[in-house]
Amino acid sequence: MENKLDVRLGEPTLMPPAEETKKGLYFLSNLDQNIANQVRTVYCYKSACRGNEDAAQVIKDSLSKVLVHYYPMAGRLVISSEGKLIVDCTEEGVVFVEAEANCVIEDLGDLTKPDLETLGKLVYDIPGTTNILEIPPLLIQVTKFKCGGFVLGVNVNHCMDDGLSAMQFVNAWGETARGLDWTISPVLDRTILRARNPPKIEFAHHEFDEIEDVSNTRKLFDEEILYKSFCFDPDKLEQLKKKATEDGVVKKCSTFEALTAFVWRARTEALRMHPNQQTKLLFAVDGRSRFVPPIPKGYFGNAIVLSNALCKVGELLNNPLSFTVGLIGKAIDMVTDRYMRSAIDYVEVKRARPSLTATLVITAWTRIPFHTTDFGWGKPFFFGPVSLPGKEVILFLSHSEESKSINVLLGLPVSAMKKFETLMEI
Repeated sequence: MENKLDVRLGEPTLMPPAEETKKGLYFLSNLDQNIANQVRTVYCYKSACRGNEDAAQVIKDSLSKVLVHYYPMAGRLVISSEGKLIVDCTEEGVVFVEAEANCVIEDLGDLTKPDLETLGKLVYDIPGTTNILEIPPLLIQVTKFKCGGFVLGVNVNHCMDDGLSAMQFVNAWGETARGLDWTISPVLDRTILRARNPPKIEFAHHEFDEIEDVSNTRKLFDEEILYKSFCFDPDKLEQLKKKATEDGVVKKCSTFEALTAFVWRARTEALRMHPNQQTKLLFAVDGRSRFVPPIPKGYFGNAIVLSNALCKVGELLNNPLSFTVGLIGKAIDMVTDRYMRSAIDYVEVKRARPSLTATLVITAWTRIPFHTTDFGWGKPFFFGPVSLPGKEVILFLSHSEESKSINVLLGLPVSAMKKFETLMEI
């Protein structure tokens, strides 16, 4: 963005549910416990036939109505007597901030190559907080631009919802704003994913393995971190899939498998990891249809399970792409009902968090219909993140609603990013 974006924030207010709701403690499953980080996203709107004068009011009023049915979002995170995260349903409300920008929305520039520092001004963070218990589960900012456009900034704790649940919530909110019936009603009972009694760990769960940092990658990340986005159009994606299957080792592979294999290898090479370094890949698998019985439609919470693949750097880089695709395929197939129940029980017994040394975490938002959220100004012309949850994360995003292209967003130390850029040229 040429001119520095200047955003004037109003006073934060609390938006409680429009009616009295259930009070008391609300259970979070072990799948919620391990991803309690803030997720910040923006939805950008501009309508040819409707200005932004009443945008904040419409969004605020509909939010209070939707919170009646999604009441845990209006509560506060606390630690339970078992030492776990739990929601105290207090009806305190969601933090809501109205803001005004000093420019037109087009001045945000090419949003497919996001400037995270600029977009960060469009999502509200409570100043001075030091841990998640000081931050309400949901914070909302509506920023009006001089052209009649506006941006909805959402800051939510991941322990409250995964991507599909987040979309369900935001789409119900949009439907409420337009006076429509909801497409999906929420199922709030998370105890269906409670650990078994007694717990039964049936798998090794290498996602929790501590890896020795023989490459000293921690030191590399002390450098300045550069964030970049790389677009893979359908031709490039097809080329990768062809490359992955050309030696006949794997008969077919998905776009996710080919792209994940490609960026895992490229990032590992760019970070110049030692050939004997053990490296780990983590990615989320949606468990909704894999649980037995399947998770009910409308389940609100995290129903994603981390799967993993491990190998030495030398193996990863000296073998063809098909080798890496094979590892990823096995990691996907491993996620069965037994595996997921075992992962839930593992956290119950060990109270462990996945270790992230020499690890890449892939988060794919390509199948989540974020571009559908309509509050009465049409669909957003852009949706995207304003930050990455950690230096280990690569995000796959849809380029746009119509496009089959995928944007790959990541942050790397400056020296590693130069190498990564050359490896992206296929």
